[in-house]
Amino acid sequence: MGVQQRKLAVHDLEIGMFVSDLDRPWHQTPFPIQGFYIRSQNDVRALVSHCKWVMVDEPETRESVTVDAQPVAGFRVRAKQRANGREEVQLPPLSIREPVRHKVSTTLKKEIKTSKRLLGDAEVALERLFNSVRSEAGLDARLVADVTGKMVKSVCRQPSALLWLSRTRQYDDFVYRHALNTSVWALVVGRQLGLNEGLLNHLGAGCLLSQVGKTTLPAEIVQQEQHLSVEDFEIFRTYVQRGVEILKPSGVSKAVLSVVQGHRERHNGSGFPCGVGGERIPLLAKVAGIAEFFESLIAPREGQEPMTPAKAVGLLYEMRNIEFQKDLVEAFIQAVGVYPAGTLVELSNGCRGVVVSHSPERRLWPSVMIMQSSEQSSFKSGKVVDLARYNESQTEGAALAVRECLPHGTDGLDLMALDATNEPRWSLGKLFTR
Repeated sequence: MGVQQRKLAVHDLEIGMFVSDLDRPWHQTPFPIQGFYIRSQNDVRALVSHCKWVMVDEPETRESVTVDAQPVAGFRVRAKQRANGREEVQLPPLSIREPVRHKVSTTLKKEIKTSKRLLGDAEVALERLFNSVRSEAGLDARLVADVTGKMVKSVCRQPSALLWLSRTRQYDDFVYRHALNTSVWALVVGRQLGLNEGLLNHLGAGCLLSQVGKTTLPAEIVQQEQHLSVEDFEIFRTYVQRGVEILKPSGVSKAVLSVVQGHRERHNGSGFPCGVGGERIPLLAKVAGIAEFFESLIAPREGQEPMTPAKAVGLLYEMRNIEFQKDLVEAFIQAVGVYPAGTLVELSNGCRGVVVSHSPERRLWPSVMIMQSSEQSSFKSGKVVDLARYNESQTEGAALAVRECLPHGTDGLDLMALDATNEPRWSLGKLFTR
């Protein structure tokens, strides 16, 4: 039995129906997923307050009440040109339905101890999943479901811990690292937006699975994806649809598939595979897209000098309402800070170190692990300094601040030496004094 779309008046909707389209852009509504089942009268009331009619997926033999009302006038976005000539697309503010305020319920030190094996488990799950794709064995996407749930709970309890671990962990494969780090960035932003745990699970799983299609591409194309010819890029961009086709038979949810399908689309329609505009990209895919882009900027790759996280944040700010919606860019910066975890910095007193976490209220004063003196000699042991707390007792002239960001690979500041799973001399568990 086939499935067809039917247009229904919102007052004729019933619990159990699958809403596949609206009479207005999804982004103009509080529904973060493009396509969902009606599970309660609250869902019906929400649709009534935003729409006159919707499209529902129904078996071809099912009778339904349709309406002949004229469609609502097309949604129009305001556009203007930036100085660099790129079109700026403006949409109404993001609307999160029933946002959740996730409270920090544990310390950074405790959460790092709790979750330090989590990313290793995630890498193993991804390796098994990707190997099953390469060998054309049956794909079981449930391999990532359990680890995704644990990642979501960790980020909800304390958003900085998993972010820190992902920045300092060594990985065996770039594709695994890219998928894992993208998922962590996305979960931290989703938490900031107030997404509930169910939506965060969809988001995290979608990000983890977003790179599956790359396993079917020639290895040289994946390895050189930042320096591809026009012809090779046309092949590369097929990885999204390849991933969707691989995952469809595995039984993953439509929400997860929408993240995989839409994570390379862009607000101004310049993305792929479909080139859809901002109002047609589901919110979860938008979050995945900005996280994946940010990770691609800061991730070290052979033969490529990555951006400092602070410069990447600055680039995102310049791209607001162009490739990424302004609201999302602002939420991203609020979630990760001006100096995200893993940023190498030099302080105003000449000492050098790495950002561990940030204060949402004082984003220019993050917590920094001091690793070198002002003479650039490495300490035998280090100390984490919360600049926001430290500066509370300082006069204005004596306040300690970030002087500049340092490039990846700065001598004596090795992020990989900070792997908390191996208990090195720089282990956070030995450095925190609070």
